[in-house]
Amino acid sequence: MRVWLPATLLASLLLVLSAGMPVLEPLFNWVQPGKQQVIYERESFLFLLQNHLMLVVVSAAVGTFVAVAGGIFVTRPFGRDFLPLVGQVASIGQTFPPVAVLALAVPVLGFGEAPILLALVLYGLLPILRNTLAGLEGINPAVREAALGMGMSPVQVLVRVELPLAGRVILAGIRTSVTINIATAAIGSTIGARTLGDPVIAGLVNGNTAYVLQGAILIGLLALTTDSLFEALERSWDRRLQSVGV
Repeated sequence: MRVWLPATLLASLLLVLSAGMPVLEPLFNWVQPGKQQVIYERESFLFLLQNHLMLVVVSAAVGTFVAVAGGIFVTRPFGRDFLPLVGQVASIGQTFPPVAVLALAVPVLGFGEAPILLALVLYGLLPILRNTLAGLEGINPAVREAALGMGMSPVQVLVRVELPLAGRVILAGIRTSVTINIATAAIGSTIGARTLGDPVIAGLVNGNTAYVLQGAILIGLLALTTDSLFEALERSWDRRLQSVGV
């Protein structure tokens, strides 16, 4: 349980700070003197945190499914020829600026969550795909041959041998992707999505540094919490493999 302690403490701090931000009003009055209102009140921080987290989780789930499926496909004998194409598509998704994706998607999908979800999925594909390929191709071929020799089918080898062995590397790719997208999701506030970027945008528009700090602190704390959670998951994965003698 000790491995989960940092993530638990950070998550608790994030929730307490989101719910109790008004208590810090004297501090933000010192940061932004002369402003009549220094605590962002248009939406509750808990509501913004929930929406922000929802966008990241949904985009991560879709991106993980697409990237891992693509990685599996191009590492099979029948899909090897598509490896360069899949890699190029994923690279384009990350090198294309999210703001540009939003500009192109808004006329088609409208304002709100849909355009930023599309941008987050595209932006998060490359780290997951790259690590999926590294994890699967880094497995000793003798391990696959031994599994096949034991009578396993190719699907069983994939599910029971390859994915568990490559899981630690794949998790590291998901960790990178999600951490990046926590910050990227904030720009969704520019097109009507309700995220922790709302106070940041409002602060920049109104010249209110206190608003900017409130959004930035919560976004940074969410990123730290998520990163700590993935670190705990990776350590647990390692322990699980060690317990079965891998």
